[in-house]
Amino acid sequence: MINLEFLVLGRLENNTFVLTDEETGEIAVIDPSCESDELVSLIEQKGGNLKYILLTHGHFDHIGGVAYLLERYNPQVCISKDEMQLLNDNMLNGATIHHMSVNEVKVDVELSDGDVLKLGDNEIKFITTPGHTAGSGCYIVGEWLFSGDTLFCMSIGRTDFPTSNHQQMLRSLQKLKALEGEYVVYPGHDRFSMLSAEKIYNPYMK
Repeated sequence: MINLEFLVLGRLENNTFVLTDEETGEIAVIDPSCESDELVSLIEQKGGNLKYILLTHGHFDHIGGVAYLLERYNPQVCISKDEMQLLNDNMLNGATIHHMSVNEVKVDVELSDGDVLKLGDNEIKFITTPGHTAGSGCYIVGEWLFSGDTLFCMSIGRTDFPTSNHQQMLRSLQKLKALEGEYVVYPGHDRFSMLSAEKIYNPYMK
């Protein structure tokens, strides 16, 4: 059994997700947006056994809390192998534009399409969805789809950033559209949705 909680953090109001395997106490955090005592408190409430930091992409508002968590725990940092260039370049990851800087991020696991991680007995599947950035990806856990800035409720992530590509984004959306079954869509910002609704009503998925 896996437990899911989330916090809205940072100046861009990012959704940061905390997954906890109830059998083992292992924890995964998806996209820690910023340095947050609230996030640390939640991890401690869950037992403090942080195994993974899972990153959907390398923009500053999705990786800003990584170094902060690494100081306190010893998790494995995971991201697409195609996203490495953004992590430690404050121009590419957008931090400089917002008059910020992001501490250096060390990656332990460079993910490829279809790679699977284990949190207890639960599988976390990574799929590549380039477009918002060259190395953007989503995580699938059971019937949950953590879509980062690829798919939003009735919208999509911007494609006017360094390494963005709109045609790649459209292909990635068709990849998500082709997923069989129903998924709750947990994006990096704003409201949650259902994949079935996005397939019907999101104009970018038609």
